Amino acid sequence: MSFVLETQGLCKSFGGIIATDNVSFQLPAGARHALIGPNGAGKTTFVNQLTGVLTPTSGKILFQGEDITGWSVRRRATAGIARTFQINQLFADLTPLESVVLAISERENAASEWFKPLGSRADIVDEACALLDTLGIGDVRESRVGALPYGKQRLLEIALALAAKPKLLLLDEPAAGVPESEREQILDVVARLPDSVALVLIEHDMHLVFRFAKTISVLVNGALFCEGTAEEIARDPRVRQVYLGEEDVGHG
Repeated sequence: MSFVLETQGLCKSFGGIIATDNVSFQLPAGARHALIGPNGAGKTTFVNQLTGVLTPTSGKILFQGEDITGWSVRRRATAGIARTFQINQLFADLTPLESVVLAISERENAASEWFKPLGSRADIVDEACALLDTLGIGDVRESRVGALPYGKQRLLEIALALAAKPKLLLLDEPAAGVPESEREQILDVVARLPDSVALVLIEHDMHLVFRFAKTISVLVNGALFCEGTAEEIARDPRVRQVYLGEEDVGHG
């Protein structure tokens, strides 16, 4: 089996604190995978190493079989690794259409044309409109981003990540702060994302995790505690004991 992402003995320490403890992890192409664990388990530190924000103390990170451990954030993004954040990174005064056009222009090395009229690259505008429609926010493409409901802002952040045409998308708590009434739309959009993109969901909402993920990895104290199918993790008494709690595990 070929892996889009692989870590080998990944470690990260901050002084005497071990934040990532010898994590070896393999993600197949097209995966629908969740990364879970209690607060302080090391999930964000692990993801920050995957994206290049942090440099591992030891170990390797392979992307499509190539060692990217020393690559910059930008080089990884260009190669096909995209990420969303717990707190969105949007430009409040732009419209969704302008935001996605800018992201596509960056991908196409056409960012220098950003200051020209929006319609000067019809192909980029058409692609941006299609992407916004796919994510269910085409109806607000001309609205000011800062005025959008928070759920739509989260969807826009996913649109910006997809504009890069990634091979791997790391979704960091996409439903965080989103009202319950809007979470279903986010889940539906994520479920419809193309199989050409491997997805890793970092999420505390266990109902969302079990509805989304085919496989799950559990981090505890920076180490890979266990991993398996969603059904195996839901039934694992060790996971219930250290993290989920009896009442929180399941597909309900």
